[in-house]
Amino acid sequence: MSNPTETRTEVRFVTVNEHQSGQRIDNFLMAQFRTLPKSRIYQMIRKGEVRVNKGRVKPETRINAGDTIRIPPVSLTPGAENEIPIFWKERLLKHIIHEDDRLLVINKPAGIAVHKGSGLPYGIIEVLRAARPELEFLELVHRLDKDTSGCLVLAKSGKILRDLQKATMNKRYLCLVKGYWDKGHFDQHAKLDIENREHGERHVVISPNGKEAHTRFDIIEHYPKASLLEAKLFTGRTHQIRVHAASLGFPLLGDERYGDLEANKAFKSKGLNRIFLHASSLMIDMPPYDYAFSAPLPDDLNKFLNNLR
Repeated sequence: MSNPTETRTEVRFVTVNEHQSGQRIDNFLMAQFRTLPKSRIYQMIRKGEVRVNKGRVKPETRINAGDTIRIPPVSLTPGAENEIPIFWKERLLKHIIHEDDRLLVINKPAGIAVHKGSGLPYGIIEVLRAARPELEFLELVHRLDKDTSGCLVLAKSGKILRDLQKATMNKRYLCLVKGYWDKGHFDQHAKLDIENREHGERHVVISPNGKEAHTRFDIIEHYPKASLLEAKLFTGRTHQIRVHAASLGFPLLGDERYGDLEANKAFKSKGLNRIFLHASSLMIDMPPYDYAFSAPLPDDLNKFLNNLR
């Protein structure tokens, strides 16, 4: 029986414009139906309800300018667009640190994922799309973990997204690790198996059969039983900094997956309520454009460091 409060849309045929070109079809549909469950998006693709130039597609199929997309009818619940709290819309708009006609950069706060999924009804991308409905295209260029803060880049067109994904990016993070760092300037090369699972969840491990990974650590400041490091990424593997630091005997404080539980407990009593990992700066070499962004350490981590001092 249909829900009397639902409305059903009509079949639509949409022509892809240059800003949307290069996007995956699943991401395109999520932008078209901002409040529709992700499972329904993938169901309509799998069943062939969505067609590109009259042909069936897969979720990872990329669309091009001039393509004609058949968008099937769907049932929508009125008011669903209001499910994203105004608090998050207002907060993220205040966290924008740069915007032009090519990209948007925010100082991502901790406590929100970059996209919905795994029980999360919304993330950064869904909030910003709802807060900025006039943007025809908005897509994540890279990702940060839910409890990681700092520089996060989003592209405003498919072409810019592809250009940014090919560009050289210099990513630097601040992280607080357990113990007295005595390695000075240190490069960690250790291959990472990012497909490893424990209890059904991703748990990255060092493995000779893994993917190449390179992190450079430098000491910033020593504290009682802790050290503040700068980590520079030369590769961008999942959980790379966390796993590389732990492999050296210096796990990140507040890291519940790869960290030291006793140390986490001790530092939580001192005021550290999340993983201490912050994407502090990002430089992008994308001729003819060069970008440099920085995000100050958030208040909660600053306050914690001042307490340690």
